[in-house]
Amino acid sequence: MIEFIQGTIAYVNGEAVTIENHGIGYLIYCPNPFSFQPIGQEMKIYTYQYVREDALHLYGFKTREERALFIHLLSVSGIGPKGALAILATGEPQRVIQAIEAEDETFLVKFPGIGKKTARQMILDLKGKVKASTVISSDGEPMEKDVQQGGHLEEAIQALQALGYSEREIKKIVPNLKDKALSAEQYVKEALKLMLNQ
Repeated sequence: MIEFIQGTIAYVNGEAVTIENHGIGYLIYCPNPFSFQPIGQEMKIYTYQYVREDALHLYGFKTREERALFIHLLSVSGIGPKGALAILATGEPQRVIQAIEAEDETFLVKFPGIGKKTARQMILDLKGKVKASTVISSDGEPMEKDVQQGGHLEEAIQALQALGYSEREIKKIVPNLKDKALSAEQYVKEALKLMLNQ
């Protein structure tokens, strides 16, 4: 998994930024691309690699906190990368987490593409799991708890996608894996057992 990319902002549009690092330009989809301006500035972007049979995309964030919430949102049935980005683009991560913890459906349905059914699913899937999911590192930056564990789970998800499992199938079992501290290989083995029992 790519933890972050540090380089020079080369291009910005309404959906993504291009960051240049050692002569390579990385296209990274972001919640608020224009917040990464000005062009020519050196920046660090925390990344999440999303792999599907027909696509491989990089998603980028200013903080680990944003990325952590993005990953949690992807585990909710009915929310894909575009929906998760839309939520992060229009809401502060801590405010979104507070709404989930308070079961505030009225707040959640304000986000693009989020109806009552999906808002209820967000609360059902994420309440108690994203609360206080970040701590502050020594340099003052938000930092995910158990970042290594989260990375192993991400690697396992990518491996399952490479094996041909659909996003829908994977989302069904992710909640059963989140509370376990395993290696990527162990996550895959556990996931395959769960797949067979569905």
